[in-house]
Amino acid sequence: MRRPLSIAAAILAAVLTNGATAGEMASYYERNPFLFAPPGAYESGLLGFANPALPRMLSHPESRLLWSTDGSDELSLGDWGAFAAVRGLGFGMQRIKEGPVRVDDYRISLAGGDRRAAFGIGYAWSRGDTETFERRDMLSFGMLSRPLRHVSVGWTAGFSTRDDAREAVLEAALRPLGTPLLTLFGDAAIQGGQRAGDAPWSLGAALELVPGLSLVGRYFDSEEFSFGLSFGWGRAGIVGQTHFDAGSKRTRQTYGLRSGGYIPNALSAPFVRNTRYVSMNLTGRVDHLRYKWFDSSPPSLLGIVLNIQAAAADPRVEVIALNLSAMRILPEHAWEVREELRRAREAGKKVIIFIDNAGMTEYHLASIADLVMLDPEGSITLPGFVTGRTFLAGTLEKLGLGFDEWRFFEYKSAAEVISRDSMSEADRRQRQKYIDDVYELTRAEICAGRGFSHARFDSLVDGTVYFMPADALEQGLVDTLIRWSDLGDVIKSLAGATKRRLAAAMLADNDAAWREWGASPRIAVVYGLGVCAMDEGINARRLERLFKRLESDDRVRAVVFRVDSPGGDGMASDMVAEALRSCSKRKPVIVSQGQVAGSGGYWISMYADTIVAGPNTVTGSIGVIGGWLYDKGLGGRLGMTSDHVRRGEHADLGFGITLPLLGVNIPARNLNEDERVQMESIIRRFYRRFVEKVADGREMTAAQVDSVGQGRIFSGTHGREIGLVDEIGGLATAIEIARATAGIAPGRRVELIEYPRYRGLFKFDLRPSPIGTALRSDPVLQFIELWSARPGHPLPLLPPGEYPALE
Repeated sequence: MRRPLSIAAAILAAVLTNGATAGEMASYYERNPFLFAPPGAYESGLLGFANPALPRMLSHPESRLLWSTDGSDELSLGDWGAFAAVRGLGFGMQRIKEGPVRVDDYRISLAGGDRRAAFGIGYAWSRGDTETFERRDMLSFGMLSRPLRHVSVGWTAGFSTRDDAREAVLEAALRPLGTPLLTLFGDAAIQGGQRAGDAPWSLGAALELVPGLSLVGRYFDSEEFSFGLSFGWGRAGIVGQTHFDAGSKRTRQTYGLRSGGYIPNALSAPFVRNTRYVSMNLTGRVDHLRYKWFDSSPPSLLGIVLNIQAAAADPRVEVIALNLSAMRILPEHAWEVREELRRAREAGKKVIIFIDNAGMTEYHLASIADLVMLDPEGSITLPGFVTGRTFLAGTLEKLGLGFDEWRFFEYKSAAEVISRDSMSEADRRQRQKYIDDVYELTRAEICAGRGFSHARFDSLVDGTVYFMPADALEQGLVDTLIRWSDLGDVIKSLAGATKRRLAAAMLADNDAAWREWGASPRIAVVYGLGVCAMDEGINARRLERLFKRLESDDRVRAVVFRVDSPGGDGMASDMVAEALRSCSKRKPVIVSQGQVAGSGGYWISMYADTIVAGPNTVTGSIGVIGGWLYDKGLGGRLGMTSDHVRRGEHADLGFGITLPLLGVNIPARNLNEDERVQMESIIRRFYRRFVEKVADGREMTAAQVDSVGQGRIFSGTHGREIGLVDEIGGLATAIEIARATAGIAPGRRVELIEYPRYRGLFKFDLRPSPIGTALRSDPVLQFIELWSARPGHPLPLLPPGEYPALE
């Protein structure tokens, strides 16, 4: 920042230095007759026409059309101007007339920076009677700084490209309450060679009577004054101003139209209330991240949640409609969407959901709606829930692969898929408890939504299971059999009147013109997705660097860490956990656990100020597993052998054949008894460190952690009961907690910054076939690959099949 400020000081000094007489030109106020107030003080000024830094402060494209009359004919166009800008770029032109002569002024501006401090460069040129109107082609530099919600200061320095004429304009504005309710402002303009005491100036104030209706008054040292009125509704508005010159007794009227970002209007609110509906198409995979370009999938999970929140807060919206046709979503993510719809209903909104072929997860989500639509050829399947795994011990035996399971903790069952042919009793118990929790939550919420008793729901699940459209309607599972294309008719029947659609991007909270000065407080939303690994999955190295950067970034008031990970490499988990812990010493860090945050996924959560989990989240699994995959005849069957020389008693421990093409190394032998005793000691010590770290992070004793450890998984609901989770909720709940913990005032706009923001630029997949895709994504094969890549290493990892695939 020092370098831009030093450049700014040099530019101003070049203008303000008094000395030889500079070329004369029209004053700043004469050249900007359509400026109601200093550009940084009131309604985005002239969009960069007066101060080239201003376009960087815009949130949405804006335009203005203004014209003036001398009072003789209110309908005539005298002077007029047209101005437009997008973020960082502005252009404007105006025509000024005096009798038969006129001049046309043009200006273009380019701006950079952020909402706290923006810098701009502009070029102005004129055509017409430039001598009469004392115009110069000008190169201008501008700055606008809003370090706080209460203060805006800026300057503009202009230099003629034809002679030595130059000018500097200083402006300042103050909002005592930090809102547009009252704004006090002043500015002054001085030209080269002019004494400071002779510089023209103005003072004034703007008052927002109600949202959408503002008054602005301005007094000039030349004994002129102006009084203006602005009326805005939605994305459009009108303005009017009377300018009175006490010396000449001349009055000038100015009128204008604006378009751009949404401005709420308290006067028109009763007329637009409950006149619109918002629809969202969730066809495809609902995930945390999307590709930046050419992505036809639904909005991200956070995007869907924010859109529902914006619709719930928008008084124009009466109905929220969701299309769940062919939607693919994880159960916990579906619950988060359902929770936001529940809140929207509590805020008075009506919810409509369309389904075509729905299972337990989709119907659970749909059951929150006031009205459930089912396609006339659709169906509903309610079989309950099941969890299980494919066991490969017999397969490995046939292949000639041996696996020695190092399991020293009762519930740490990850290796069972390749060491057994059925579930252990401990694994069966923990899985049954988790399934019971999920079923009971789903049953309770569906019954509350549809008015069923628990006994009736059980009979539907245990008896009918599959429902054709007529059956679903008869049983009260849905309210109407109709297609999504007939949504308008359904809304009319539900709301009693036709509603116009409002795009999600135009919702008030999404589209409102930025009413606060300065940068809004930031909350960083960081994603830790996939296996815990150094350079893939959660990408521990990247997360460590990111947390260190966020720790020192004063613009970020709090961090929400979204964890969807089954664990993996303990070193990767600990690297992220320690970086998170360091960050939490400087600012609140809230963990939001998604579908799964167990084992290493819990490790990276444990130092958070607050852990938030969904009721369906798989959490806990505090434990460590180990094992040894080795050649038990595979090499002989493939005609492969290995040989070696060594120095070191155990140097050959991991040596064996390497499978061609796959690049997987298969050790030639199992551990001997002494080696296995040592390995058990390592795993038990690793587990103790894990337990001690959790105890430290959760303020529990090691004995308490061990009692809920031993590798056992829990639902989020159960996890809260035993102290591993603090709150039940989703991303929205975590953001609310982060906001409150950081001391951000209710109602204050917050900027959410996602890391990473996108999955990539666009999807680029050269995998040859669906079979290849399935093999690459199969959790069991990924599990075996991980084991072969880290032979003998203790792994804080959940068993495959315990968690959905995380892409």
